[in-house]
Amino acid sequence: MTSIFQSLVELEEKNQAGALCMVVRSQGSTPRRSGSKMVVFPDGRIEGTVGGGELENRVIREALQAIDDGKPRMLEYQMNDPAQGDPGVCGGQVEVYVEPLRPKPTVVVIGVGHVGKAVAHLAHWLGYRVVVSDDRPDFCTPEAIPDADEYLPVPMAELPTRLEFTPWTYLVLTTRGVNVDIVGLPALLDQPAAYIGVIGSQRRWMTARKQMIDAGTPVEKLDRVRSPIGLELNAETPEEIAVSIMAEIIMLREGGDGRPISARKQRQTKQQ
Repeated sequence: MTSIFQSLVELEEKNQAGALCMVVRSQGSTPRRSGSKMVVFPDGRIEGTVGGGELENRVIREALQAIDDGKPRMLEYQMNDPAQGDPGVCGGQVEVYVEPLRPKPTVVVIGVGHVGKAVAHLAHWLGYRVVVSDDRPDFCTPEAIPDADEYLPVPMAELPTRLEFTPWTYLVLTTRGVNVDIVGLPALLDQPAAYIGVIGSQRRWMTARKQMIDAGTPVEKLDRVRSPIGLELNAETPEEIAVSIMAEIIMLREGGDGRPISARKQRQTKQQ
């Protein structure tokens, strides 16, 4: 039987999400004592237990929410009267701490020319897991892109069969043209990625978008795409463009708004 700690190691090694739940206080008659642990996986599976029954069902629900929002929580339960909403009748009190275990976010760079290479390098430096993909095998090697964790020299449309997409996956399409996008992008639009960005001008994106709509791609799926990609920095070099792209990803991941911090401080000063 897999132990709690083996499950935690597996989550770390496979870069997967989960939640660790632990009874941190138990007073009176309760199903489990302090120190009891349980790992909850995103599909609702568990390893270990914090008491079973309705108590455990409530903890599992909270753990799944914690995986989604990334926020730990302390849960307190009275075990007296189910008619009053308690999860049991043991007569005691229990506190359970839930710690979300979220995977390292993954940046998938599709098309690794000059800008793609710069994005891979910067994303690696920022601590992201980096996957690079290009249908030109010579461009998608450790020699060409030394900063990646995984190399997928395949057409874009094949990526769903080669890569697991999660809510912590960020897709950066630094491809070489509309023809590549219209063939490969529709296969990615159903994936649960947090971000899909396509490089190029507004004209390029509108051209690609129209062709995909004409080919039957639903408009609501294309509305997920952010293009032109990145924040407006008047970036010019591949490295500057990479900063613009990763700045947008960080903004979305952390809930920022992209405005200068100094402007916010000025507004706060005026309000005082």
